[in-house]
Amino acid sequence: MNSTRPPMPSFRETVKYWLKLGFISFGGPAGQISMMHQELVERRRWISEHRFMHAMNYTMVLPGPEAQQLATYIGWLMHGTKGGIAAGVLFVLPSLFIIIGLSWIYMSFGDINSVKAVLLGVKAAVIAIIIFAVYRIGSKALGNSVTWAIAGLAFCTLFFLKVPFPFVIVGAGIIGFLGSKFAPQRFTSKGHHGESGKKYGPAVIDDDTPLAAHTLFSWPRAIMIGMIGLFLWLSVMSILYFNKGDNATLSDMGFFFTNVALWSFGGAYAVLDFAREYGVDLGWLTKAQMVDGIALGETTPGPLIMVMTYVGFVGAWTKAALGPNLITLGAIAGGLVATFFTFLPSFLFILIGAPKIEATRHNIKLTAPLVAITAAVVGVIFNLAMNLSKDVFWPKHMAGAFDWYSLVICLVTFLLLYRFKVGIIPVIGLGSLAGAATMLF
Repeated sequence: MNSTRPPMPSFRETVKYWLKLGFISFGGPAGQISMMHQELVERRRWISEHRFMHAMNYTMVLPGPEAQQLATYIGWLMHGTKGGIAAGVLFVLPSLFIIIGLSWIYMSFGDINSVKAVLLGVKAAVIAIIIFAVYRIGSKALGNSVTWAIAGLAFCTLFFLKVPFPFVIVGAGIIGFLGSKFAPQRFTSKGHHGESGKKYGPAVIDDDTPLAAHTLFSWPRAIMIGMIGLFLWLSVMSILYFNKGDNATLSDMGFFFTNVALWSFGGAYAVLDFAREYGVDLGWLTKAQMVDGIALGETTPGPLIMVMTYVGFVGAWTKAALGPNLITLGAIAGGLVATFFTFLPSFLFILIGAPKIEATRHNIKLTAPLVAITAAVVGVIFNLAMNLSKDVFWPKHMAGAFDWYSLVICLVTFLLLYRFKVGIIPVIGLGSLAGAATMLF
């Protein structure tokens, strides 16, 4: 173990790292957080494990993509507001261009039989990936009968009663808040989740490092950042609203994706079904197109919530947001609108709330709702898996023939994930090959 504390990296050095991470951050939130831990805690020692895990745990309280928020948080800890913005933007920038490019290819060539065949296998693999996410999150979140009951109740209210997603999350939060008063032992988190206890040597931001001036909470600073965020939201929303003409698609997207951002507790998987339901109801895309979008999102770097960029692109393409002569330009505008309104709240949550979050360690009133919401998220993600399964295994609706080949792909890829610990990208690759094989018979 190296006993020498490394020097504080320059802002330019951190920018290079965040940009590199944006290009290689495959594997969903778990994989992305693991990459950051290995590089920032173990190798570079920019931050101690305790501080890293504390930041990770409390970004999970917030709606939005936890890996991107964690990057923003660490960037903010190191270099203040500019560090947080640089880390958060660079984490998603490469995937923004990749998703827009793939979305254009999909909308332009998605009806070609070979493309359909490949996507058939990828979609079956995606079902396995989501079910594996249910297992992975559930094994950590469901520690007693109460959390199991919350997860089951969340699934039943969504799948059978069609209760709107936000009500499920609010209800879980209320249960957790009441639980902190009447049964706190059922709603406590066991320390800093994931902390290994290993020592990697002194870190730039260590357990005993004095708090820098920019990390101390200040009402004037919080109000100023909040006003800047509100100004940005109103400015873009006003441009979209007052220039909508006869087509209100882009302004509708501004409101919709703001709503998505504010209710995306539990990460992308939890909110994808919410986006799927309302995106289909609004006529932006079909259920099959949403499944294809999730498949594309799984194959690209960056947070999975970038699927919202795909939804914005496809929705604006379908609705000809800028008119029939500007289909591609309108679709790109839709993707950019979706990305802006999806991620703006995440930056505000970190830049405004991080100083307070730093001061709320071991607060049961905060952790109990998180425990309940995390349990509900297990049910929410399982609901997503079931809804997507209906679209993949019964491609012509429930009255049609069952697609046994897709089920076999799903089972095999799940076995690879669960038993043999194969990564997501190889699993997606195998699914695409299995789908392509259907062209042979």
